[in-house]
Amino acid sequence: MSAMDVMIHSSSFLLPCDETSTGTRYALVVLNQSLPRFTPLLWEHAKLRLCADGGANRIYDELPLFFPNEDALAIRNRSNFLKLYKPDVIKGDMDSIRRDVLDFYINLGTKVIDESHDQDTTDLDKCILYIRHSTLNQETSGLQILATGALGGRFDHEAGNLNVLYRYPDTRIVLLSDDCLIQLLPKTHRHEIHIQSSLEGPHCGLIPIGTPSAKTTTSGLQWDLSNTEMRFGGLISTSNLVKEEKITVESDSDLLWTISIKKTGLSIQDHTP
Repeated sequence: MSAMDVMIHSSSFLLPCDETSTGTRYALVVLNQSLPRFTPLLWEHAKLRLCADGGANRIYDELPLFFPNEDALAIRNRSNFLKLYKPDVIKGDMDSIRRDVLDFYINLGTKVIDESHDQDTTDLDKCILYIRHSTLNQETSGLQILATGALGGRFDHEAGNLNVLYRYPDTRIVLLSDDCLIQLLPKTHRHEIHIQSSLEGPHCGLIPIGTPSAKTTTSGLQWDLSNTEMRFGGLISTSNLVKEEKITVESDSDLLWTISIKKTGLSIQDHTP
């Protein structure tokens, strides 16, 4: 692809209507942080579902809490719930998953990959590599990867997850928390970001990490940039605001795009587990 090709971005995977309005195919990775309120929606439409080590604890402990009118044990023992909320894969260094949770999912047939021998990559790294090498990914133009619980908690974990975006710039990866999302905008493309205004914004930011940007130009923001230099120790575009429903970004450096996720207008689907 040439440097002038346009990369389109949308958070339509947060829409509750169907398997995203744009037909995006994605894999979901659940990390060991509290599950965002929209996890059941993402889980239902994911083509591949992975738990990174202790993320399996979160699925086991917290998913039943999204259905407060039901007893947690009864939900877990309900056959259709087990079928829907069984991870396809649990992968990681296996230092966080509880034994009872591991045994529970092994008995359901979940594939478990113990990579405790590898201490040079994070659990998210390990899951990304599994998805990239999966048959499902090879048979399509490439799955987008959504990672919940990737933000917040210990900062060293958060920094490691941000580093994953830079390790795999050719893979579309979105890091999600209950409050915001972050993704990489590679310098190899111009970018169009289509805003789901009922679900996200208005707060947003464009952040250069690792390499300063000598020239960044945007449209659609409250405070647009025009061949603007950004660097840590100088100007970075935080606390900006979305003004239009389409944001454009062009930069000579890889940038992190972040936007807030609204508490209102986005709720758990009315599932009957």
